Amino acid sequence: MDCKYDMDYPRPQFKRNYWLNLNGEWDFCFDDNDEGKVKKYYENFNSQYKIKVPFTYETEASGINDSSQHNVIWYRKEFCIDRDLRDDKVLLDFEGSDYETEVWVNGVFVGKNVGGYSRFTFAIENFISSGVNNLTVRIKDSLSKSQPRGKQRYKKDSFKCWYIQTTGIWKTVWLEFVPKQYLKDVKITPDYDNKKVNLVVSTNMILEDYEKANYELGVCISFNGIKTNDEIFKLENNLQEIDMLIDDDNGDIRRWNVLDPNLYDIKFALYKNGKIIDTVNSYFGVRKLEIKGNKIFLNDEELYQRLILDQGYWQTTHLTPPSADKLVDDIKSVIKFGYNGVRKHQKNEDERFLYWCDKLGVLVWSEMANCYEFNDDALEKFSNEWVKVVKQNYNHPCIITWVPINESWGVVDIDISKKEQDFANHLYYLTKSLDNTRFVISNDGWEHTISDVITIHDYKQNASELRDLYVTNKDYVLISNVNYNGERSLMAGDYKYNSQPIIMSEYGAIALESQNGWGYGKQVKSEEEFLERFQDLTNAIKGVDYISGYCYTQLTDVQQEINGLLDVNHNIKFSDNINEKIAKINNSERK
Repeated sequence: MDCKYDMDYPRPQFKRNYWLNLNGEWDFCFDDNDEGKVKKYYENFNSQYKIKVPFTYETEASGINDSSQHNVIWYRKEFCIDRDLRDDKVLLDFEGSDYETEVWVNGVFVGKNVGGYSRFTFAIENFISSGVNNLTVRIKDSLSKSQPRGKQRYKKDSFKCWYIQTTGIWKTVWLEFVPKQYLKDVKITPDYDNKKVNLVVSTNMILEDYEKANYELGVCISFNGIKTNDEIFKLENNLQEIDMLIDDDNGDIRRWNVLDPNLYDIKFALYKNGKIIDTVNSYFGVRKLEIKGNKIFLNDEELYQRLILDQGYWQTTHLTPPSADKLVDDIKSVIKFGYNGVRKHQKNEDERFLYWCDKLGVLVWSEMANCYEFNDDALEKFSNEWVKVVKQNYNHPCIITWVPINESWGVVDIDISKKEQDFANHLYYLTKSLDNTRFVISNDGWEHTISDVITIHDYKQNASELRDLYVTNKDYVLISNVNYNGERSLMAGDYKYNSQPIIMSEYGAIALESQNGWGYGKQVKSEEEFLERFQDLTNAIKGVDYISGYCYTQLTDVQQEINGLLDVNHNIKFSDNINEKIAKINNSERK
């Protein structure tokens, strides 16, 4: 594979050759009276519009462009299978569909999924045949604050930094053709110090399958097309752990970092009685994350993080990227501005974005879309989907931090509520049990409970005030646990700062006065004034010796929010001279 893939392929970390993209034109209708099930739309579809999937009806790119709330919608797609299916299982994959999705194939109900931000799959080989088939999808959404919604508004109209809702299919829908016994997943964990890779292999088989036949897994690791190790392992159950040297001679290995993002290719072959029945291509990066004292280390070298907040919205397509090329353009803009990473804010981004961050050496904080109230329904929905997101993105080396909660959203009383503190700690330990190789931030911005890294959000627009607070009044912030930002405490309740690394994970948000919209602080009148304030604020943070990095708000304007370095169409706002100086400021040495 050499870490290259079809730009349209939606799952670059687990790639098969036989797949069918179902994006494109679908039939579509609103069901405001919620009568489609009674009237059996899955048998007699009532088409009102044509919609271009994967863009939601709220977007211009969909062809409908209706931003009002519709709680129930339906889709229908006719697709053709031009292969013999006798030896195949057929998997129907939805990369993202918001929020409750029900699916019928040829009029037969095949399953339901609840959630808007993670991939889900149905096996449909028993419901289709070679030739023409029909796929019908019913999706129910709401403005409920109990469902994970991120930056999607929960009111009728947009406000502050909450935007038009996303309803329905917003990522790729696709079919993949696999054998009756197949590889479901491989969890890949490189071991930096021991030059090994740990593999947790998952198949769809049951114990009887292993009793009837001999199953083996072939694993071939290569770098730049040159094989470094190749082994075959006997499989005895449908969840099996394997350790393997990355280089069979135990020689030096290529590390992944931001300056040299080396990736190993890894190919899996499932054997049945000596014959290959399934093959999957993947890749991995070898890197180690550690905290020593109050500093963060990547591959035994101190890491100072220069991040930019990225919400992943586009003017005509909203949460859905217009194309994979546009994702790459954004990542290249991040690098051009002198940043070494992104905080992907309140969204599980298209996995192709993570692939290109892996390829280009851009660090990622992966953050969950939050709920906005605390109740049993919200806790269950959030926890279930967060587990899926972490497992789905685990293999990407670019991800170094998991962020389940932002700014106490959904846990507004966390400073005084033991139940809400317990929930934040539950998410911390739940995430750590799935992945103990990365950092977890319990509540980004303020009111932390148990957390590997402590983060601060501060939008002061005066650099001397910022410097005064975090340098002159360090104890006021870290030890006294008082309201450092005017209204929020660094730590929740009785929790105390315990010498963790600190990152200023939101600051800046400088907006130009010439733009109409919402933003933080007093707007600047010119590019030169923008640059002066940007430099003063950034250097003030760099001058705080106990702060290990920062995250500037933000990469792009988003709808009514106008504080991006790029505009709503992801075009650069400033002149080349200003852009070069932004990069120079970010890349300058700390003072």
